[in-house]
Amino acid sequence: MNKKKIINDPVYGFVSIPSDLIFDLIQHRYFQRLRYIKQVSLTHLVYPGALHTRFQHALGAMHLMGLALETLKGKDIDITAEEEEAAIIAILLHDIGHGPFSHSLEHTLVQGVSHEHISSLIMNEMNRKFNGSLSMAIDIFKDKYPKRFLHQLVSSQLDTDRMDYLNRDSFFTGVSEGVISFDRIIKMLNVANNGLVIEQKGIYSVEKFLIARRLMYWQVYLHKTVLSAEQMLIKILQRAKELTDKGNNVFATEALKHFIDNRVTKEDFLQDRAHLEFFTMLDDTDILATVKMGVKHEDTVLSKLCEQFMTRRLYHVELSNFMPTKERIEALRRAAMNLFKVGEDEVHYFVFTQSVENSAYDAGEGNINILMKDGTIQDITTASDLSNLEVLAKKVKKFMIAYPKELR
Repeated sequence: MNKKKIINDPVYGFVSIPSDLIFDLIQHRYFQRLRYIKQVSLTHLVYPGALHTRFQHALGAMHLMGLALETLKGKDIDITAEEEEAAIIAILLHDIGHGPFSHSLEHTLVQGVSHEHISSLIMNEMNRKFNGSLSMAIDIFKDKYPKRFLHQLVSSQLDTDRMDYLNRDSFFTGVSEGVISFDRIIKMLNVANNGLVIEQKGIYSVEKFLIARRLMYWQVYLHKTVLSAEQMLIKILQRAKELTDKGNNVFATEALKHFIDNRVTKEDFLQDRAHLEFFTMLDDTDILATVKMGVKHEDTVLSKLCEQFMTRRLYHVELSNFMPTKERIEALRRAAMNLFKVGEDEVHYFVFTQSVENSAYDAGEGNINILMKDGTIQDITTASDLSNLEVLAKKVKKFMIAYPKELR
């Protein structure tokens, strides 16, 4: 069987699968599951074209990793064929632990377990099935491999993951502010002191990358309507769990029912591999099936939330630099209780507050280092003559209040 397939990617054109092992990993059911998990969750409710998947993103990041490694090898950086394949596998599988609707439900189905941790568990499981051939890739993924720059290509503030998702999400949403000069950035990559650096000539492309990231967060990922839809989906699953705990039946697929019926923790994942098996059966369709069936549920809270979600009658969301007053929150709670005939213990499904925060660049967290022409290395914020880069490094925190649109 010919495993040297070529995939036609709408963002980069033709993408090649570089080895038989990588082809077999892509064919594995754990990886194929990513076809049914949307890359940007519920963003399509604002930008209708944003229906691309984690599967597409993983292949795109794999392609960029290949380009980055070729660039570094062309600059006489010592990278063996085994290391090259391992780094490509590490980026290919970096998101394999994502659950339904990506980040939206990350801590809703499984308490206190990040997708990175689940990715690590799945990679270990796949390593057993592939007779240890993923060991180096796992070391790179976990930052345990001596050549640290390989891990930085997988996970850092200027990695191939971020380069692909900014490019791809911009492409599918149509938000042109997210377009980055990924090819220019990759050509400017180098290694110094075992760490990834950008040559000084690429500094303006990195500046544009950071600005694009900031704009994409507030225009796309943290858009008010996207936040509203995500919170409504979270509330639906919370209500489903609450009803199940009280002995009420809520429709769910076998895999989803496992997590609705059980409070699965990080320790549970480590102690019983059955939890991981159920998790790898989950995708967006499991959640949507529960929401669709929930429209007709006898519980008025669940049915109302599900019906509003399916018809896109989402919460009204206000974002502000200040927390809403207790008086305003209480007034909205009372109005919602009267409107939906719910009690004090149920009104939080309709009126609630939340905070969101973002920074385009986290100074001190795996800094983006610039290799200056004199051989010195500087952080991007000091090397750049763009004065607002230091502003981009500051965390922006906003407060959100959500309530039914009928109460406006």
